[in-house]
Amino acid sequence: MDTGTMAATEGAMSVDEFRRLAAAVEDEVGKLMVGQQDTLREVLICLIAGGHALLEGVPGLGKTMLIRTIAETLDLQFSRIQFTPDLMPADITGTNILAEGERGQREFRFQPGPIFANLVLADEINRATPKTQSALLEAMQEASVTVANSTYRLAPPFFVLATQNPLEMEGTYPLPEAQLDRFLFKLIVRFPTAAELGEILSRTTTTTLPKVGKVTSGAQVVRMAALAREVPIASHVRDYVVRLTLATHPDSATAPAAVRKYVRYGASPRGAQSIVLAAKIRALLEGRLNVAFEDVRALAAPALRHRIVLNFEGEAEGLTTDEVIDEVVAKTGERERN
Repeated sequence: MDTGTMAATEGAMSVDEFRRLAAAVEDEVGKLMVGQQDTLREVLICLIAGGHALLEGVPGLGKTMLIRTIAETLDLQFSRIQFTPDLMPADITGTNILAEGERGQREFRFQPGPIFANLVLADEINRATPKTQSALLEAMQEASVTVANSTYRLAPPFFVLATQNPLEMEGTYPLPEAQLDRFLFKLIVRFPTAAELGEILSRTTTTTLPKVGKVTSGAQVVRMAALAREVPIASHVRDYVVRLTLATHPDSATAPAAVRKYVRYGASPRGAQSIVLAAKIRALLEGRLNVAFEDVRALAAPALRHRIVLNFEGEAEGLTTDEVIDEVVAKTGERERN
């Protein structure tokens, strides 16, 4: 397939333009961020897919800076919500207020909350109570907000990029499974290497800090998403995604021993959808016009790690869902097409 075949529709984005814009975003963010290239690439895949991402890591690793910088390079309307134990749902969605009308009469008007933006940073999301966290459910799934029986649409594109402290830290609440499932990816932000830490010090302890500029727009990201959905995936690769997803369920005949012993619930259908859509985007970013097994394997962990629930024995053993996914990938054959 040539690059012109997938962009035959009038006004559609070409594959070359797709890759150029993605590279420009990564290069621009790289002016400010040191390291975290894998995290940046996976966040970018989430945004192109029109999905949401949950970034987990200890404080000080640059999670908030990464998200804010991406918003600047994409020229998106940005909103930050600092989640705290006393935050209420109305502080996120907005509320009806009593205001004076044009003729002096009093009437209720809807005052939109910070959720009404293109890119919403839900900072330290697991420091708020589950009741407040659930205020994001409708917005993340349906791109709308309902207040007092009135529904308000969120302007596209709409993304939630949330940061989370490790659950072992004091003052955190686990996110409800229904909300976790709405995140396309859960990304683990690693501590920088010695070389990266030295570069961070060089860039941030002088009188001048690097600045980033706008390289594309939300409308262009929507066009990139439309192109990505056109990428073909062969039936044997799609079937591989199905087998991987089913193998995360302990009652599946194909589940490996670690899943049967340590997993309580496996990944939902959203997990399989996330892998396929993200794999299409990764294929384009890698210069290919079809999804390969390597795309699926590369994205299995970020797409599934938050959708697998360990049982008591798994938690007692100190097992991680990443280790379970590694076992699933290792034991699930590709079954090449004949």
